[in-house]
Formats: sequence, structure tokens, C-alpha cells
Amino acid sequence: MQVFVIIPAAGLGTRMAAGGAAGHAPKQFLALGGQPILVLSLRAFLKVPGVHRIYVAVRKNEIQRVELQLREHNLLEKVSVVEGGDTRQDSVRNALKMLPAADDDIVLVHDAVRPLIDPATIERTIEAVARHRAAIVGVPAVDTIKQVERTADGAIITSTIPRERIVLAQTPQGFRYDILRRAVEAADADGFAGTDEASLVERLGIEVAVVLGSARNFKITQPGDLALAEFYLRQN
Repeated sequence: MQVFVIIPAAGLGTRMAAGGAAGHAPKQFLALGGQPILVLSLRAFLKVPGVHRIYVAVRKNEIQRVELQLREHNLLEKVSVVEGGDTRQDSVRNALKMLPAADDDIVLVHDAVRPLIDPATIERTIEAVARHRAAIVGVPAVDTIKQVERTADGAIITSTIPRERIVLAQTPQGFRYDILRRAVEAADADGFAGTDEASLVERLGIEVAVVLGSARNFKITQPGDLALAEFYLRQN
């Protein structure tokens, strides 16, 4: 059994740019602790002995730039760069086509802008996929969760959802290769656009296990997130 990793990194970082991040660069290329965020994310997975190869999906005009970064940081040995798409789902689909994977191999998908993921959580996710066929990292909700109905005047609460029934999804999200491939194909055939890979797999009626994540494994989205990530990095 081999473990492959897909890192969709074709996003434009519109929320980060709107917040005034330096240079308006896509957030996965911004510096954190002196290294690009994408490079930090890759290094976490490369520390896991079971990871066979990583595929980074970027926009066509970024391929050369990313390959240069990987060369500068000596990461090309186990990392390949592939062309991504306009959506996360497109990027994952494109990368899946490049994987020399068998049906029972494991594929992890991780947000490029979650650079503080730790190898121990990655290993637990791999173990969970081996047992359950599908698993994601998630954290319990700490706030009260309200379901709302959107109106012209704003949002109106329709119900309160018990917190014990809620987890906040993170990444990596892992699946047996054949399950993720079938889920992506089915979503494409139905015109369904999911916000994560688990939502595609759930549509097939396949149970997805949850691996406990942490607050450190947050998604860098807005300029203020960079300062928080720098703080966590200094704690290492």
C-alpha cells in the first residue's frame, strides 16, 4: 500500500488580497518564518516515512515558479507539480489522473495554506484511512451553532444545532484511491461541486471517520492569520 498526497494550490487568494496582504500574491506563496507557506506544508508531509509522493496542483502560469521554489528548497525528489484548475475539485481531479496508484492505495488531500499540520496527525489520518477507507481531520465545535435562513434583512435563526454533533473539517482528508476517484467522477457527472473531498465521498454513501485535529492546523485566509501562524511557529 502506497500513500500519495495531493495539495491543491491553484487558488488566487482573493480574501488575502482584499485584506491588503503584501504584493497581493496568492497566499500559498507568501512567506512564513522565512519560507513560502506552500513549502512549509510540503515539509510536514515529507517528514512522514509512509508518504510515497506529493503532487502539487497549481495554475499553469505558476508551474515554473513553483518548480523553481521546490528546486531551491531541495524538494523535487518526492514532489511533482501538475496543472490545477479553476476550482479545488478541478485541481484534485487533474492530480488524480497523474497518480500511479492502485485501488487500495491511500490518497491524502491537504490545503496548501495549512502549513502547521504536524506529522503525527498525518500519520493518524493514514491509519484511520487504512481502517475505515475514508477519514478527515476535524476539531469539535466550541461555539454554539445556529442554523439560519437568509433574508433580505439578514439572517434569521431557524434552529440550534447541538455542538456534540458538529465537527469543523480540516485537512488532510484521506481516502482509498478508488473511492476518491469514483467520488470525483460521480460529482462531475452530476454537476455537483463540493467544498471538500469528504462531501463528494459522502454522496456515495460511504462513511467518513474523523481524526482529532488541533487549533494550530488552521487555514491561512486573511492577513491577520499570518501573525497567528508566526506565533505558533515560534513555539516550536
